[in-house]
Amino acid sequence: MAKNRIIKIGTRDSELALWQAHTVEKQLNDLGYKTEIVAVKSQGDIILDKPLYELGITGIFTKTLDVAMISGQVDIAVHSMKDVPTALPQGIVQAAVLERANTVDILVHKGNLDFLQGEGTIATGSLRRQAQWLHKYPKHQVVDLRGNVNTRMQKLRDSDWDGAVFAAAGLERINLKPDTFINLDWMIPAPAQGAMMVVAMAEDTFALDALSELNHIETEICTYIERQFLRTLEGGCTAPIGALAIYNEKTDCIDFDGVLFSIDGQQKIEIKRSFDISEWKKLGLNCAKEILDNGGSALMAEIKEKLKK
Repeated sequence: MAKNRIIKIGTRDSELALWQAHTVEKQLNDLGYKTEIVAVKSQGDIILDKPLYELGITGIFTKTLDVAMISGQVDIAVHSMKDVPTALPQGIVQAAVLERANTVDILVHKGNLDFLQGEGTIATGSLRRQAQWLHKYPKHQVVDLRGNVNTRMQKLRDSDWDGAVFAAAGLERINLKPDTFINLDWMIPAPAQGAMMVVAMAEDTFALDALSELNHIETEICTYIERQFLRTLEGGCTAPIGALAIYNEKTDCIDFDGVLFSIDGQQKIEIKRSFDISEWKKLGLNCAKEILDNGGSALMAEIKEKLKK
């Protein structure tokens, strides 16, 4: 097939989003495809008319790019996979998952960790990170922190907080990871943390063929399991959920760790299992069902009530 069509790559305009888009662009260019990057202002810059909402577009970070794809402004879009809702809008499909980077959460601090022994203030905009932090450090206070990674790093510098929690992968990708950090290897990451997903229109065979060459099968399977776990537990509501699936080459097994917390971190329902690789298609579903049967249904109902208020 002639590769003379230009593939327009949609991205948000933050530094990290552009880094991700350029990474996909380089991989496509190396395969002989022509590309163009189209940076689209996120969410608030576009007035969404009603029919597009009815397409089932839910993700706050992905919505603007979904609209740009559906309207033909861009052909594909690059996302941090953990930001992508588990149900994609009608007509849009997952076309590639790139090889996963670091999955770990880190605490960026100000050079003094004494507060870990006493009282402290930690910033994060994630319910998952907040719940896990409070579970481990119940005396601490957690404050809200929003914005892209650059904004959040600046807010941390300007604040009197003791530290803030970030995904290691995001800071590493744009060389923002400072010397003052610790790995939070006890914190279970967001489903698909560290992975990048590229989406395309379902009928665009040219883009789909191109992107299929970028797909990393091991990452695709592991993130599929984590996102299926998330989808089964959540049913469309945000909750403190962590999941990590790792393929173990020696045993040909998937090691899975999934967890649901209450928002205050006091309740924790966890599942840790190893499964034969052949079971991957239903693994996330089955683990989520086990959590729901083990008190998770009542906890999810409680979380939904709290978040309504």
